Amino acid sequence: MPHATEGIRTALSLSDDAEQIAADLYASLFQEDLRVVILFSRADIDLPRLADALTRLFGPSVPIIGCTTAGEITTAGYLSGAVTGVSLGGPNFVVSAVPIGELKSFTVNRGQDVVRRAVQDIARQDPALSRQRMFAFTLIDGLCGCEEAVVSSLHAALGEIPLFGGSAGDNLRFQQTHVLYEGTFHHDLGLMVLIATRLPFRVFKTEHFIAGDQKMVVTDADPISRVVREINAEPAAQEYARAIGMDGIPLTPMVFATHPVVVRVGGQNFVRSIQKVNSDESLTFFCAIDEGIVLTVAKGVDLAENLEQLFTRLRRDIGAPRLILGFDCIFRSLEMNENGLKPLISKMMQDNHVIGFATYGEQYHAMHVNQTFTGVAIGDASHLARPTCAEEPA
Repeated sequence: MPHATEGIRTALSLSDDAEQIAADLYASLFQEDLRVVILFSRADIDLPRLADALTRLFGPSVPIIGCTTAGEITTAGYLSGAVTGVSLGGPNFVVSAVPIGELKSFTVNRGQDVVRRAVQDIARQDPALSRQRMFAFTLIDGLCGCEEAVVSSLHAALGEIPLFGGSAGDNLRFQQTHVLYEGTFHHDLGLMVLIATRLPFRVFKTEHFIAGDQKMVVTDADPISRVVREINAEPAAQEYARAIGMDGIPLTPMVFATHPVVVRVGGQNFVRSIQKVNSDESLTFFCAIDEGIVLTVAKGVDLAENLEQLFTRLRRDIGAPRLILGFDCIFRSLEMNENGLKPLISKMMQDNHVIGFATYGEQYHAMHVNQTFTGVAIGDASHLARPTCAEEPA
């Protein structure tokens, strides 16, 4: 656990009992001048009881935020069935968490209002911290289907303040995901969390897929429901299977995890993952896909090597991370399990002080993406000579 004087504490509970989980978290996370508690929780526990116990222990004035997960990244590495978290304290951190309700009726002008409220709140708490010392992240209902509209609006309003985020999970049940805010686990809710810090940081994203040669054109789609009905004027599932060389083979979550597609936007590739095959041979994606979009079958590179390269760059820029708040796609976790990489990646996450969760989608800048690891790395004051708000190259 990082030294308490840096304002960063981390916690892990493996209990099945909500009251005990809250007690474990409080024992590890409470600190003087506590600004926020951020939690990532397994979905199969008594969430109302956990929220009540946390509020009772920390007190109603302490902001406690978080979400349910499809797996947790903890002080013990990757787990499934845990509750993990981090607390941030002053004077190194100032935090403002603004809720975004009624996600399905979200409008662009609401993003401007959310960002304005958060920036004003930070300025009220500590006017000495400029926008160059701020980053923002989102936690959002992972089944809302509207992350694209939310993050594009927030990104436009944030300007030079970097944004990343993650969509809440429910351990691949796809029934109901929750975001924790003001003592309640909500669905149909998002949060934008704005953090200003005196410590150096880098916002980053990385993925272990590159564009291949096999291209496909979406010829019939409903982007609102994220359903692609036809690819190359053929039933979407059949054409996708043909493109990846798996004609006649059942399309399972592991197939989708190891054979995503990419789209090119603004000179960068962004991964798009498939959630499921429907009875009419259409495909439901985790991101909105519009007609006319060109999809390229992705080719994988070494996941562990890709992560090590990321951590090496981060250590070069900010020193050994005191904390990495990391949001990692659930499909990456499935692939790690399939390939036997989970113990190695867990050790890498431990060594770099990553706390986070397996998501149903990730946000970076204005984009909602898949099969991506994104987050923020926070260093110590000895590396403040480098520009604080620079971002890791994508």
